[in-house]
Amino acid sequence: MATYNTQQLQEIDGLHHIHPFTDHKALMEKGTRVITRANGVYLWDSDGNKILDGMAGLWCVNVGYGRQELVDAATKQMRELPYYNNFFQTTHPPAIELSKALVDISPPQFNHVFFTNSGSEANDTVVRMVRHYWNLEGKPEKTVIISRENAYHGSTVAASSLGGMKGMHAQGGILHDIEHIEQPHWYKNGGAMDPDEFGLKTAQALETRIREIGEDRVAAFIGEPVQGAGGVIIPPATYWPEIQQICKKYGILLIADEVICGFGRLGEWFGSDYFDIEADFMPIAKGLSSGYLPIGGLMVGDRVADTVINKGSDFNHGFTYSGHPVACAVAMENIRILKDEKIIERAKNDLSPYLQEKWLALGDHPLVGEARGIGMVGALELVKDKDTKTSYQSDQNVGMICRDFCFNNGLIMRAVGDAMIICPPFVISHSEIDELVDKAKLCLDLTWAKIKS
Repeated sequence: MATYNTQQLQEIDGLHHIHPFTDHKALMEKGTRVITRANGVYLWDSDGNKILDGMAGLWCVNVGYGRQELVDAATKQMRELPYYNNFFQTTHPPAIELSKALVDISPPQFNHVFFTNSGSEANDTVVRMVRHYWNLEGKPEKTVIISRENAYHGSTVAASSLGGMKGMHAQGGILHDIEHIEQPHWYKNGGAMDPDEFGLKTAQALETRIREIGEDRVAAFIGEPVQGAGGVIIPPATYWPEIQQICKKYGILLIADEVICGFGRLGEWFGSDYFDIEADFMPIAKGLSSGYLPIGGLMVGDRVADTVINKGSDFNHGFTYSGHPVACAVAMENIRILKDEKIIERAKNDLSPYLQEKWLALGDHPLVGEARGIGMVGALELVKDKDTKTSYQSDQNVGMICRDFCFNNGLIMRAVGDAMIICPPFVISHSEIDELVDKAKLCLDLTWAKIKS
């Protein structure tokens, strides 16, 4: 097994590597954590510390680390055809086969896919295709896309514009004609309303905004079935049916961003299956290859595809690596593993009930205002006062304190503000779920003790 000089690696990293979403001055003071290998649900760093990955990488390593089948699929494809593009009336077997495989597992209105390399690129593509569609339909004034506050749809210019995170908007380059409405976060925003009442209220904000803007200008609405990076925001049962009714009433396109929820995260192939969402677009990525290679895509519904294919000429959009043959081959093998090993069925019927029972019990902790979860995701809302739902001041950084305790105690649990979130691989065992929850409880205890002191 390789040995590493952690300090030397950290110094080189600090000199040359600009990290995503990072305060570099603070990072250099702490020193980066160098991950060197992984297997199953565990990572090891350069000092040999074993860490339970409660976030499946970045919401993506659904089949777990160390799957030799995925390595073999990449190796075989690299030997046969390591690269060719899909421009110039050209294609290749991996892209063809993956297209059909994705159609087979998607809701019935999806019979076409446009390949990208990430979820951000998939959402860039959706902005262009939405506006292209309406232009072909003779309604070029329909350019406005409505999203939600605190939504995350990626970090490119178009994707961060769709997102509702003000810290990203403040750094510039934001597109026009993107609007945002309230998110369906009952715990934070529901007040005295019951969840179903609040779900209807937040959904009806879409109709209010359409009328304010003018229905002749509104092109689409976008939302994740469950908001992931926003803090695992699970909409009340009334939310999605009302959103769909409004979209149908005004004839606007509906985009279900499946980058996180897709490929089994909620116990179904897609979050749209779980919530019975009949979308016109589904951006996909992450779990498509279980993170083993970068690949994403945009599932395009028949309503849009029929217009774009039959009324248009060129759709002047694409990427050098759209439908990269090696990434497609790995994604195909990943889908085969999910099917043949019935991993999604086990996540739904076995792992999710066990995880949620253990996870929701953490809601009794004095630091936790709400424990929530669905499928293979969960969140803990850390609060100063459980009865009044009073939050800590932002400069107290309670979530980051808890995250640091997690780092130091062999657990990756992400902080989104003062919400602690998990998203483990689907290959986690009951005993590993027990370990995850026990370590989360320890870190909550340490955080609580530090705050009180």
